[in-house]
Amino acid sequence: MDTIEMNRRAVWTLQKWDPFHIGENAYETETADVVAYLQNIDHPSDLAKRIQEIYEHSFEEWIPLEKCVEISYKLIALKYEMKCII
Repeated sequence: MDTIEMNRRAVWTLQKWDPFHIGENAYETETADVVAYLQNIDHPSDLAKRIQEIYEHSFEEWIPLEKCVEISYKLIALKYEMKCII
């Protein structure tokens, strides 16, 4: 899997997540920010904290860190899947 495909899968995963139950396509800016951070972050806890900050900044609503950790593990798995195939 190349980086472009990984980014597509990460976007799809984040769109399906829908943490505030407002519709899958309501998070374009946040999704782009998270995918950008995914390029440089390798630890799920670090990515989870960034996810929490990004969504809280946009929606002024807090997501429990545990939920952010769950999605960050999925995203990090995509990243490592890409690295294993290259």
